[in-house]
Amino acid sequence: MANHASAKKRIRQTKRRTNVNRARRGAIRSELRLVEEAIASGDKSAAESAFKVAQPAMMVGVNKGVVHKNTVARKLSRLSKRIKAMAA
Repeated sequence: MANHASAKKRIRQTKRRTNVNRARRGAIRSELRLVEEAIASGDKSAAESAFKVAQPAMMVGVNKGVVHKNTVARKLSRLSKRIKAMAA
């Protein structure tokens, strides 16, 4: 266990940061799930609107260091491709 005050503080900070990052990652996953459900339902307009909401949320995760930039780029690219392939 930590013996120094600085080490104890780092433990507190890590717990707090872990909770924040977990919440951010969960929010991103929720947005992705909404896009996936809209694509599965076949409603292109709903999928596009859900994608427009999910995109900035995912970029916030990148800027905050929760998710890797290339991971988000890959997911957005694949979702966009699937939405464009849907029948209008």
